[in-house]
Amino acid sequence: MKKGLHPLVMIALVAMVTLAGRALPTWTLSLATIAASNALIALGIVVLARTGNVSFGQGLFFAAGGYGVALIANTWGLTDAVAQVIVGAACGGLLGLVIGPLIARYSGIFFGMLTLALSMVFYGALVKSTALGGSDGFNVGRPSLFGMSFTDPREADFMLYAVSVIVTGFAGIAATILFRSEFGLASLAVRENNLRVEYLGLSANRIISINFLIAAIFAGASGAFALMAQRHIDPQFAYWTTSGEFVFVAVLAGNQSVAAVFVASMALELVRSFSNLYLPNTWQLVLGVFLLGVILFLPRGIGSLWIRDRHRRRHISATPPLTAERGAAP
Repeated sequence: MKKGLHPLVMIALVAMVTLAGRALPTWTLSLATIAASNALIALGIVVLARTGNVSFGQGLFFAAGGYGVALIANTWGLTDAVAQVIVGAACGGLLGLVIGPLIARYSGIFFGMLTLALSMVFYGALVKSTALGGSDGFNVGRPSLFGMSFTDPREADFMLYAVSVIVTGFAGIAATILFRSEFGLASLAVRENNLRVEYLGLSANRIISINFLIAAIFAGASGAFALMAQRHIDPQFAYWTTSGEFVFVAVLAGNQSVAAVFVASMALELVRSFSNLYLPNTWQLVLGVFLLGVILFLPRGIGSLWIRDRHRRRHISATPPLTAERGAAP
């Protein structure tokens, strides 16, 4: 098993980041909530990418989680934030449980294009559905937490920030444990040579399906967070550009570190926010230049910064020091 931070240390870090929200300005809380939501779905893409497959249609599960929560909230009055996250994760997971085994037999570009096609089919159905608001979507009420309502915007923003950071943080801890487990190593083996994995008595399709299911659950929960933050949902949740943003974060992060996903998501939101503020007509160009810079100088993602440094330190510590020979030379 690879060495790394102990889970208790990671839990303490999540608690510290959550409490630090009390000192952050309101606009930063909203930005961090969106970044945590995007990091959660990008983390699922990274989990799936370890099998050698990338989904370009995670907007399908993102929208499924958001619409599922919105319908239940408006129909049965479910406003609790934690319950909405659970419902969103369940909606995405149920859809992933059905779709995963069907597309696990494909790989590479066929896998990516098939997920993209399914997402766009769902987008088209949402646009044509008048019962779901059509292309305009519909609104939902403000979320609560364990029966407590928040009328103060500052407190409401902090509540969403805290819930998103805690849920995303624990998802990151679970992903870290998964990466270090035998199943995580088997996922890497599927990426390298799935035929040899079959020779070992393991099912490559089953491994891909499980990773796909995890990615779908994360995407559904992320859709619930996006709904709570915006209090509005529309078919844009399932559009291909939405899925592209999540892949954008996953590419920035790389698949070597869970922490890199959160760093990449926050960096993307900061670049988008400030470029949109100071360069409103060319902020897409700034994002493109930012991505090109990361690809050119960090082709393995932001996570390669500290992973590479850690490997270098291990190599140096494992190399025996040069010492003068004792005694006469032979």
